[in-house]
Order: sequence, then structure tokens, then C-alpha cells
Amino acid sequence: MIRSFLFKLSRFHKQIIAVVADCTFLPLTFYLAILLRYEIVDIELLKRYIWLILAIPLVSIPIFIRLGLYRAVIRFVDQKIIYVALIGVSLSVMFLLTMAAIKTQMYGLSRGVFGIYWISAITYVATSRFLARSYILHLIRKAADIKHIAIYGVGKTGIQLVSALRNEHDYKPVAFIDDKKGLQGTAILGIRVYGPEKLPDLIQKYGIKELLLAMPSLNKGQQKNILEKLEPLKVKIKIIPPMNRLLAGELRLQDARDIEIEDLLGREPVAPDMRLISTCITGKSVLVSGAGGSIGSELCRQIILLKPARLLLLEISEFALYSIEQELKAIQSRMDTDIELIPFLGSVLDQSKCEKIFATFGVDTIYHAAAYKHVPLVEHNPIEGVRNNVFGTLSIAQAAINTCVSTFVLISTDKAVRPTNVMGSSKRLAELILQAFARQGSKTRFCMVRFGNVLGSSGSVVPLFRKQIMAGGPITLTHPEITRYFMTIPEAAQLVLQAGAMGEGGDVFVLDMGEPVKIFDLAKRMVHLSGLGLKSDAMPNGTIEIKHIGLRPGEKLYEELLISENVEGTAHPLIMRAQEGELPMSILKNFLDKLEDACNQFDQEEIRRLLLLTVTEYAPQCGIQDFIWERQNNGRRKTNGSGVH
Repeated sequence: MIRSFLFKLSRFHKQIIAVVADCTFLPLTFYLAILLRYEIVDIELLKRYIWLILAIPLVSIPIFIRLGLYRAVIRFVDQKIIYVALIGVSLSVMFLLTMAAIKTQMYGLSRGVFGIYWISAITYVATSRFLARSYILHLIRKAADIKHIAIYGVGKTGIQLVSALRNEHDYKPVAFIDDKKGLQGTAILGIRVYGPEKLPDLIQKYGIKELLLAMPSLNKGQQKNILEKLEPLKVKIKIIPPMNRLLAGELRLQDARDIEIEDLLGREPVAPDMRLISTCITGKSVLVSGAGGSIGSELCRQIILLKPARLLLLEISEFALYSIEQELKAIQSRMDTDIELIPFLGSVLDQSKCEKIFATFGVDTIYHAAAYKHVPLVEHNPIEGVRNNVFGTLSIAQAAINTCVSTFVLISTDKAVRPTNVMGSSKRLAELILQAFARQGSKTRFCMVRFGNVLGSSGSVVPLFRKQIMAGGPITLTHPEITRYFMTIPEAAQLVLQAGAMGEGGDVFVLDMGEPVKIFDLAKRMVHLSGLGLKSDAMPNGTIEIKHIGLRPGEKLYEELLISENVEGTAHPLIMRAQEGELPMSILKNFLDKLEDACNQFDQEEIRRLLLLTVTEYAPQCGIQDFIWERQNNGRRKTNGSGVH
């Protein structure tokens, strides 16, 4: 009843209640001061002070209003209220003393009464606000579904987080967790500190729903070790970001973020070599094809920060081009630079248009990121996949040669290594084309950068798994043994820019992707760190089930980054140079002419046969006997008696 009444009151009515309370209790406080000074109060003594008792609200309330005491929202008051109470009561006591001196010259009045009242009134004003705040928060929490949380890390961030959480009515911190033995068993801000080994008992005792990792100074490796220890607890974990992102203002609960895949990888960033990263960009005319894609857009973001003279965006998707152009304009506005930003809607297959753009704007460097990269889609649409990935690369590379572009960097993929699908074989063929061009001695320096999956790209499993977990499952996994390499989009783009400056001509650069990750383990960790349990035959009470749906067309269990073992290091610890097989342009051109004819005739059978002959490592996913038969019969596909494949 009381809770409902209080919540329905307007802000003005709540202020009226506070004023009435002060009008009542401040005179009573003065009477208490008289009682404490004289011990016995008779009628004659009371007559001497009654006019002062009645004057207290008339003097104090206007001062409190002026100081903003009644503007403060009770449930958000903090230690600053003590300062306001001190100033307000001190001013009111000075007014009362002045009035008493003028009216009676303090005859028959005790200065001790005013001293006792001064202390008592400050205590009343401050304490009443804190008590009211506690009661209101108690009512709010009673009405809300409060989440009990634990905070891992008793440092400046953890303590600041507790203060922030005490202003939230949905969360209640019940425990600190810290590895330091000296802190365990102590209490900070009224919250006890425990060792990590106590967490399972604490989760059960308090019903802890979330754990906030408040140790922003940890490096990636240390953070990964802690997360691995916390994973079996099946409690939702959030991470407080680094302190440099919190310095602008006070820490808020909204600053805590969910666990990301990069937190689980524990990969330490390597500082970029600014000499390398700016060589092909600063002060130059740079073009990015596929500028609206995952990698292309990140390349654009990093390129514009390096201050090229001009940045040209080539993209076939109107929406993607519009989105990245608007984002780059916003970055440009913050940088306050006059970099020329020019968007082009078009395809890399249009060689004449590409030549016109390169010549008109004096393009120095091209980052060719335009490609169809979704393995199953390209497997079902091999003609468009080959046209875009193979002939698109051929077209834009020939345009670069014809207009004397200085540097051409192809964004390749680990799927080009011993490909089992059309997408991978088309990207390997694109590499062969650039290697062949490089050997012809043109003024354009060609190089290729090969890497694996990037986190957050379109088609990445991570956002798909997160969406499936939020929907309550199941998580769909193609195979329990499937593994992949992972890298963040910004790191991949940064390494591409540095590798592009290292190329001497025809180089195949391979990025160090770290250790491969088993996708099943990744999915399991994401479930556990979301505070949920995995459902299986052994654990029927779990929340999220993982279903195996079988490998998709053209999908490999394991990805590789190198075809041969002939690899050497470079000046950068995360970039290697691979020595891969090549084909001379005289031989390659014959295959490309036939491949183009097959595409124009929509002959998928012939396309696959030519890919088998050109990309010698191409091993389509079919039965081993069929594959051997195809190799022995010049790549022709085996059919059954009715001619059906």
C-alpha cells in the first residue's frame, strides 16, 4: 500500500512531503537541544525560546530551497548531501543567532543550545535523507526481480562498480572475488572478499546470476586464464572495459559488456609498424574494392586514419556503399581533415570503368577485397562465384597494369589452400593470376595476403551462435570435429596494410592466426559463459542443445594456411611469406579463355573440370573413388547409368 502510494506521487508532492517533515522535525530538534542543555524544561524557560522554535522553519526552509536540497532525487543522494546539510544548517543557525542578539541581546538564552541544535540539525537533515533513500531502494528492490551479482577484482574499478550498482535497483553486489590471499576474508564497502574457489558455494548460497570481471588492466592471456577457470560455473560473465575508456566519466553498469570470442582466444595485440602501415597510403590515392564488405569496410576505416590524399570506394551493393561512405564521413568530420572521399557504384568485372577511375584519380594503391566468400552459396552458384572471384580479379588487375598503379594487394583466404570447394579454388586461381602478372614484369607490384576467419564478418559463426543462444537454442553445428582459425577484423585489416608494403612482386603473405579453435568447444564456452547449461544425453536438464547438421556443400573439417612447407619469416612477427607453386601466363591464359567460355555457356560441369585441371590442389568433396576416377579422366564427373551425377 505504502509502496504504491509513494510511486504514484508526483515530484512536486514528494518535495512538499520533505518540506513538511523538515518544518516538523527541525523545531523538535531545537526543543531537544533545549532539553539536553537544561535537562528540565518548565513553562517560563520555554517562553524564552518559543519564538525561536517557531522561526526555525521560516528561516531554514528558504535557505534549503536556495541550496537545492529539495531538488535532489532521494534514491540517488550521496555524500554530497552532508555538505549541503552543513551549509544550510550553519546559515540558518547564524540567522537565528543574529535575530536573538538583536531582539534580546542573548539575555536569558544559552549559546550552548544553538551549538547543540547546530550539530543535531545537521545530523537530522543528512540522516533523514539517507534513511529515506534506503527505504525507497528497499521498496523498489522488493518490487523488482533483483539479480545478485559477484564482482571479480577488488581494485579501483571493482570498488567504483559497487558504488555504481548501489544506484541501480535491479542489481545487488553480494560478494567480491579476488586471487590475493591478503584480501580474502576482509570486507570492502560492506561486501566480503572471497577466493575464486568459493564461487560454486557462493553461487548456490546467494543465487548469483552474473559475475562482473572488473580487472581492466589484465592482458589478454591473463583474462583468458580467468575465463577458463570460470567457464564450468555456468554463470553469466560480463567484462568491464579498459580504464582508458572509463576515464571520461564515472563507471556505469552499461559499460560492462558480454564475453566476446576474442576474450576466449586470449590473443595479445602486436603494435603495428607505422612505417610499413603508412608506406602505401599516407598522401597517396588509394582504392578499396568491396569497400562495403566486412574486410573492405575495416580497411577503409584504418586507411582514412592514415591520411591518404584520396580514398576511393568501389562497391556493387548500393546500401553497403552508402553505409560505409556515411561512416567514413563521420570519421573525417571528427578528424577535421580534407581527405577526398569518392564512392563508386560498380563491379570489378567492368574493366573499362576501372581503368577510367584509376587513370582519372591517379590511383597509387589498390586493396582488392571484393569477392564472393560464402562457401555453400558459391558451391550452389559456381558460375557467379568464378566470374566475380576469378575474372573480377583478372579484370581489375589488368586495369591496374594498364594505368600503372603502383601496388595491388589481393585479400585471399585460407580456403584457397588445398580447396575442397569452388570458392576456395576460385580464390587460389585469383592468386595464380596475380603471380603470373607479377612474373611478366609490369610496373604494378602484386601481392596476396591469406588469412582465415575474421570475427564479426558476415557469415561468421559467432553472431549466429549468440543469436541461437538468446533464442533458447538449439545451436546448429555442422560437425563435432570442425576447427577454424580466427582473427579480429581490425587486426586482420591492420596486418593486410602492413603486408602490402612488404611485397616485392608475386608474394603470398600468410598471417599468423594463432592456434586453431574447435568450433564445438567454442559453442560450449559461449553457452557456459552466458550462464546457461549444455543439454545432452548425459545432462538432460541443460538449457541449450547442440545439434550436428552435417557438413555443408564444399565445407572442410580443417582449414590450412600453407600449400607447401616452404615458408619464411618477415620483418613482422605475425606475417610470413610463402613460396607457392605458380603457372606462367601463357598456360594460364588458355585455361582462363576456356573457363570464360564455360561461364558464358552456363556449363557448370566444364567449369569444375577446368578448375580441377588448373588448381592442382583442388579436391572436391565426393567419394574418394569418384575423385580418383575424375583425376584419371581429366576431371570429368562420374555419372550413374541414367546420366545423373
